[in-house]
Amino acid sequence: MPSIPTNKLMVKFIRSRMPRGLDPSPDVTVDEIVLSPTVSIRLFRPTTFSGTIPALLWMHGGGHLFGVPEQDDRNNIAFVRELGIAVAAVRYRLGSDAPAPASVETCYVALKALADRGSEWGINSERIAVGGASAGGGVAAALALYALDQGGIQPVFQLLVYPMLDDRTVLKPEAASKYLRAWTAKANKRGWTTYTGGEPGRPGVSEYAAPSRREDLSGLPPAWIGVGTLDLFRDEKIEYARRLNEAGVSCELFVVPGATHGFDQVFPHANVVKDFWQQQVKALRASLIIN
Repeated sequence: MPSIPTNKLMVKFIRSRMPRGLDPSPDVTVDEIVLSPTVSIRLFRPTTFSGTIPALLWMHGGGHLFGVPEQDDRNNIAFVRELGIAVAAVRYRLGSDAPAPASVETCYVALKALADRGSEWGINSERIAVGGASAGGGVAAALALYALDQGGIQPVFQLLVYPMLDDRTVLKPEAASKYLRAWTAKANKRGWTTYTGGEPGRPGVSEYAAPSRREDLSGLPPAWIGVGTLDLFRDEKIEYARRLNEAGVSCELFVVPGATHGFDQVFPHANVVKDFWQQQVKALRASLIIN
């Protein structure tokens, strides 16, 4: 599995070639809703439903260097079809545009919009989960912390797909292992440097940038964390899951043997990937109380 280049020219090139979104589907509607000059959501809903439905606020990956909501259209449409929920994919500010905590603040605007205006879109404001993959998973975890500290709207669940949680991973020698492909130690350092606006691992990095920096994890919503054994972030995810459970927060950890970071994007039709996704569906169904 090849590594992802992260030098400035390649990041610029990748950002210029990001997906433009899938064509409309007869059973799922897609609307681009502008919430402010810097915040918008890509809202997926069943074409027909009654009353109000739960929602998943989704943050895309990209190492805080690149990424757009459209890259996850297929996955988000699948969530809508499988679960009958709404999915709001946030067009959040990347670290390359504005350092942390800009991403989390952007996503909090989207979370509040779902809570305050959800009825306009047929969304049950009391049944909102947050989730994301890779860097987006880290943003989702940080958003749960931020929302808890703000004291207003609280998500009911965290779906964290191989989340990027701890900048201090760049300091660990095992991070340079040749077996940890796709998102390498070099790419990880560039991502964290861009996102935090300085050297990763230094004192004082905000917990809203690196959720693992938070000392007290109590009071957070239940979580599901998925990771492969060959993922650069494996140990930080296992440790975060352990700490959540110790803090009294229910967290299910799902570990995929032999899987690298982002494996589900490379081999989408493999049985192990299908199972990985079904585990996410199962966790969302249970947390959002879908009968």
